[in-house]
Amino acid sequence: MVLLGPRQVGKTTLALALGEQADSVYLDLESERDRARLIEPEWYLAEHLERLVILDEIHRAPGLFPVLRGLIDRARRAGRRHGMYLLLGSASLDMLRQSGETLAGRVSHVELHPLSPLELVGLPEGSSQDHLWLRGGFPDCFLARSEPQSVRWRQDFIRTYLERDIPQFGPRIAAEILRRFWVMLAHNQGGVLNTAQLARNLGVDVKTAAGYIDLLVDLLLVRRLPAWHANIGKRLVKSPKVYVRDSGLVHALLAIDDRDALFSHTVVGASWEGFVIENLLAVAPEGATGYFYRTSGGAEIDLVVSLPDRRLWAIEIKRSLAPRPKRGFHSACADLKPDRRYVVYPGADRYPLGEGIEAISLHGLARVLADSGR
Repeated sequence: MVLLGPRQVGKTTLALALGEQADSVYLDLESERDRARLIEPEWYLAEHLERLVILDEIHRAPGLFPVLRGLIDRARRAGRRHGMYLLLGSASLDMLRQSGETLAGRVSHVELHPLSPLELVGLPEGSSQDHLWLRGGFPDCFLARSEPQSVRWRQDFIRTYLERDIPQFGPRIAAEILRRFWVMLAHNQGGVLNTAQLARNLGVDVKTAAGYIDLLVDLLLVRRLPAWHANIGKRLVKSPKVYVRDSGLVHALLAIDDRDALFSHTVVGASWEGFVIENLLAVAPEGATGYFYRTSGGAEIDLVVSLPDRRLWAIEIKRSLAPRPKRGFHSACADLKPDRRYVVYPGADRYPLGEGIEAISLHGLARVLADSGR
């Protein structure tokens, strides 16, 4: 199994927890001492065929995949088919391709998401949700003792990614240029992607700007939310929307340090929208896909969830304690005829709004969506 996610999304914590509960070996491939153990990887790993071997930061040693394939096949012939290796690392196209090609039929990929509202046990729903929205879902950042410590963690994360991690996954990009690009995306949170405009603002060509977006998407830092496509006789917006996936990173990139600064910033609505979308898609059943819907006539749905059984849920996102869907939402629902219609808002109560639409909290809809796959 390969677990993928941005650095610090609890991968190492998970590995250590598993290590404490099982007869296992844990190797951190950023550690010189642990890498030295793998100078002769086939010999070393063959000595531990009966134990779970946890290889953290596997993207730093892609040459291990052929070795693992041979050892897995050897173990299969001996009757052991599961639980040999837990591979942890930041996602990249190269690593996904190498693991998929080399370990085809022998590996399962799992994306680790940041903390979600469903995981905030023992805290008041409203306050913990706003806390999560402000700081984002990286565990160390969310659990920091103070806002300044949380902000500092995110600033360090951004700097480390720009200066050390991102250069590993593609052509070297000047950290300052990529930071400016990332900040542009945060300012444009939830906007329809206009690569040409981004390229002009950054002073690069369109192909280069598109490559920057691809890189941030591959690293699970940015989400391209595709437009719903269907032959319904309407002129549809076809370009995707773009979101910086973690709300805490949005706020750090825009120098938003606390709740007061967030609530007075122009990005507040878009930040809330991205936060809701990210958390709902994180708990959606396997095989569910998220889209947005917009026509040239003004019909719009913030999030369309297509479930594996082909049911459609239409979700409007409001940052208001008295939510009311706009006319464009009603028009869009008339076009798509979704099976369920919700308006997500910051409150805790669930109640009907008429025309088959329900107002519901993020925590409530996340629970309903998670349960829909059972």
